[in-house]
Amino acid sequence: MEQLLWTEKYRPQNIESCILPERLKKPFQEYVNQKTIPNLLLSGGAGVGKTTVAKAMCNEIGCDFMIINGSDESGIDTFRTKIKNYASSMSFAGGRKVIIIDEADYLNPNSTQPALRNAIEEFAGNCSFIFTCNYKNRIIEPLHSRCAVIEFGLKNGEKVKMASQFHKRIEMVLQSENIDYDKTVVAELIKKHFPDFRRVINELQRYSQFGKIDTGILAQIGDVSLKEIVKNITEKDFTSIRKWVATTEIDGNTLYRKLYDALYDVMKPTSIPKAVLILADYQYKQAFVADQEINMVACLTELMVECEFTK
Repeated sequence: MEQLLWTEKYRPQNIESCILPERLKKPFQEYVNQKTIPNLLLSGGAGVGKTTVAKAMCNEIGCDFMIINGSDESGIDTFRTKIKNYASSMSFAGGRKVIIIDEADYLNPNSTQPALRNAIEEFAGNCSFIFTCNYKNRIIEPLHSRCAVIEFGLKNGEKVKMASQFHKRIEMVLQSENIDYDKTVVAELIKKHFPDFRRVINELQRYSQFGKIDTGILAQIGDVSLKEIVKNITEKDFTSIRKWVATTEIDGNTLYRKLYDALYDVMKPTSIPKAVLILADYQYKQAFVADQEINMVACLTELMVECEFTK
């Protein structure tokens, strides 16, 4: 099954192959060279390579490792039955073991996370922990202090270079799969989802079912237009707002950013300061809510009630 998924088939197997800024790649490569992985907290958006880096380090060093998905196994039972048993046992290879906990920001902050705080110290001689998360503010401070925290953000000047490298990697994937492609279309897809590399690869695999990536899919990958939702807000059409959120493929961060960028085009100047506060509030809440759709509908509803849009 993994070989059917491009994201797994073409996942980098070593740090050198990972698409990262040099300032991020250097410390990971140093851990590999020293054959020692410390406790790490890798933070950043979806699809930027956090799990790939964790796996690549373990594979290069040749250490035993286990992966746990925090969103699927967030309760204290996972700690008692899986994490503790694995961390306390000796490695078959005779070296240090590693536990990779993906989406650790979904672990219960009142039970599982505090238990891990003690486990990091108890099994320090035998096992290292690598936590990955999208929202590091959801990780309790005691875990922060016990890990080296590395953020997968891109600074000015790095985005263009990373996008260029990823474009080359995507072309290699498409050539390996014998898929005809239009470079312009691939560039548009990367532009839309960057820096979520996983999303780009998944979308390309979906579009490639007919054996080519050409201009025929441009309409499908074009940016979501705000015209319809602004019209619904202006007309105070709550039912249409709910329907738009439910049927439009857009994540919260993208929606909030698009609205923020378009404020002067769609809203009366006197309402803009209030709108900025509303967008900031719901973007922050996105890190904690269980249902993103409800959060987006609530944000748009508050904008509808509190702000005035231009006709």
